[in-house]
Amino acid sequence: MTIPGGFFERFGLAMAGKRNPWGKPSGGSGGSDDGGNGDDGDTPPSRGPRNPWLPGGGTSGSDRPRRSSNIEDIFKNRGPEGPRRRGGGGPGGPNFRMPQRPGGGSWFPLILIAIVAVWLFATSIHFIQPREQGTVTWLGGKYSRTLNPGTEWTLPWPIQDVNIQNVSEIRRDTIGEGAENLILTGDQNLVDLSYLVRWNIKDLVLYEFQLADPQETLREAAESAMRAAIAETDLDTVLSGAGREQVETRVRSRMQALLDTYGAGIAVQGVEIARTEAPQQVIEAFNDVLAARQDAERNLNEARRYEQQLLAQAQGSAAEFNEIYEQYRLAPEVTRRRLYYETMEGVLRDTDKTIIEADGVTPYLPLPEVRRRQTESQGPTLTVGPGQQGGQ
Repeated sequence: MTIPGGFFERFGLAMAGKRNPWGKPSGGSGGSDDGGNGDDGDTPPSRGPRNPWLPGGGTSGSDRPRRSSNIEDIFKNRGPEGPRRRGGGGPGGPNFRMPQRPGGGSWFPLILIAIVAVWLFATSIHFIQPREQGTVTWLGGKYSRTLNPGTEWTLPWPIQDVNIQNVSEIRRDTIGEGAENLILTGDQNLVDLSYLVRWNIKDLVLYEFQLADPQETLREAAESAMRAAIAETDLDTVLSGAGREQVETRVRSRMQALLDTYGAGIAVQGVEIARTEAPQQVIEAFNDVLAARQDAERNLNEARRYEQQLLAQAQGSAAEFNEIYEQYRLAPEVTRRRLYYETMEGVLRDTDKTIIEADGVTPYLPLPEVRRRQTESQGPTLTVGPGQQGGQ
């Protein structure tokens, strides 16, 4: 690549005020190519090469002493913003100064003291509410003491760190909600069950420093206690709700004993079973089984009702027989004849034969048959009302 030779020459002449920076002034006569001192009497001798990056040093044909060619001076006087003014500048300029107090002092020490005072007040004074407690640790690690309700003082953060918890708040964890939670019952059946656990913090120091994750430990203890309690109960008891209260009581007792063994610092307030359903895979067959059980229960109730009716009738007949027996003991012959007549009347009441045992009378007289034939021979009779007679 070839660069035209006249470019640098023209650039140097423009920066040096149209003078040759490498020797004698351009355009003069008797100049030499080597830029040395001239011998011409009309032209003053040259003072040597000039810095092409400084402004022109002479006016009206006379040269003044040149300024220093230090690189710092060059960048102070020349740049994208032009020559900088002395003694000026805005808030971001090189001569910016912070506001001073009336006496001439600086505000910086007072601002620093105010920041330190706010930091000490905010991290050293703690207002503990009546239902709360706080634990103090050294540098966020080693336990120091427990803060009770009221106003407490500690060393500023991060020397001492304070963690405040509401120890009286009843917290709730729902287990098995929104997902299938299958548990095996005592009669080898599966039930989808969800339940709610209510608890609060009993010992704040144990709750924070004994276990890595006390809430996860609580959930695992609840699942273990619930599976143990359901394994002792059959499916009908769980689904019907008849033994639900007993299951909840057993789960709460086992959870509390297990958490106390771990030293979790948690008090279990109660357990409530929310949902008991059959698994989704067998829900249709399970509904059929429930329907069959309902039909069996209905038939059993009807059988029990019929049993009670028969028993009542038998008891009534026995009471009647006892009364008859008392009368029989008083008059045996009369009672015997009366029983005979009543029995024969009950037996012959629905028969169509009449038997008469008397002298001169045919032993068998079919009176009902004669009456029936007489009725058939007469035929149906027509009954005419008063209104019909007038119309004829």
